[in-house]
Amino acid sequence: MPIVLNLSNDFQKVLRWLGHYRRLGRHMKQLQLARVHRSLGAEMVPFAGWEMPLRYSGIVEEHLAVREAVGLFDVSHMGEILVRKKDAGSFLQRTTTNDISRLNVFDAHYSTVLNERGGIMDDVFIYRVEEHAYMVVTNAINIEKIYGWFKQQESGDVEIQNITDTTLMLALQGPRAEQVLQQLTEFELDQLGRFRATSIEVAGLPTLVSRTGYTGEDGFELYLTGEPASNPARAEGLWNALLSAGRGVGIKPCGLGARDTTRLEAGFVLYDHELNEETTPFEAKISYAVKLEKGEFIGREALMRQRATGLRRVRIGMRMLDRGVPRQGYRVLEDGEEVGYVTSGTISPLLNVGIAMGYASPDIAPGARVAIEIHGKPRAAEVVNWPFYDTEKYGFTRRMT
Repeated sequence: MPIVLNLSNDFQKVLRWLGHYRRLGRHMKQLQLARVHRSLGAEMVPFAGWEMPLRYSGIVEEHLAVREAVGLFDVSHMGEILVRKKDAGSFLQRTTTNDISRLNVFDAHYSTVLNERGGIMDDVFIYRVEEHAYMVVTNAINIEKIYGWFKQQESGDVEIQNITDTTLMLALQGPRAEQVLQQLTEFELDQLGRFRATSIEVAGLPTLVSRTGYTGEDGFELYLTGEPASNPARAEGLWNALLSAGRGVGIKPCGLGARDTTRLEAGFVLYDHELNEETTPFEAKISYAVKLEKGEFIGREALMRQRATGLRRVRIGMRMLDRGVPRQGYRVLEDGEEVGYVTSGTISPLLNVGIAMGYASPDIAPGARVAIEIHGKPRAAEVVNWPFYDTEKYGFTRRMT
């Protein structure tokens, strides 16, 4: 049976905007690689103020390339904020939830930025790029919010700079990612551990390379700084070199659609879906990004209170037992009573079944049978842990077996 793929709500919104695309286009930010994406036949759409490739050959094909071979994403719409000078570490220790003091130079970690109520303003990756310099990578929709918040909280000997518009960020993801990238650098990539980074030459270009990922697969992020959209020659050179190096192993350029479906299969959160300023890291089940024991930070007191009183809702994963596509906002039912709601949902290209994440009572544990109300009718589903795929066959842990 052919897969009929339904995108999560962000991308449904994107598609509805297509009728206004010509009018909006002149006001959107342009990627350094916009010309390349168009030459590859990408469907370009407005997203978070940027003109972005939604898909090239097709979302399912691109998704499966990431799971089985390698995919290349242009994610230059993500935000990059430099925080540097003597008090940069103490500033980020106060404004983010993970423990900055544990980062050595070229270490990276996942963290969150909270408001005073413990609500998530954004989830971020933080790289320590020098002794007194850090790069904070934000979600595209939150760049100005987080930059403004950091400037508002600024104190001591700190310099905060938004370098998003001149930073190229590519993501090379999949089980063949190391094989592809190794052809373009003399650095031994098997020495680069997960959540580590290094500054090396890739295709003759000075590049910050990290190994984190947002697809569940092994892979790398490549950053070129000082790359304005008005002068994209180096950016185009790096992109083309990666595609050429991956040609023999089935590399595919991938758009926002495959980025959404791969992250959902992996059980990763997306801001404005699983995360917002009314949701805490404990509710979202990303408490590994919070280190209460490190001392004071913005939002800590609220989290301490929540830990003492207990949670009223938590993030859950759901796999459809009946036919149907779960989507953001659909109700989750147990014995006919509403117990939660869907935050992200799609048809898994890998499993050809509906999968979803959402929020429900902490009493609803994996193995529980629930229903998702789809077009007014309850459709059976099971609460499951993520990732939704078999981790012995897919995902970065394959590399360790």
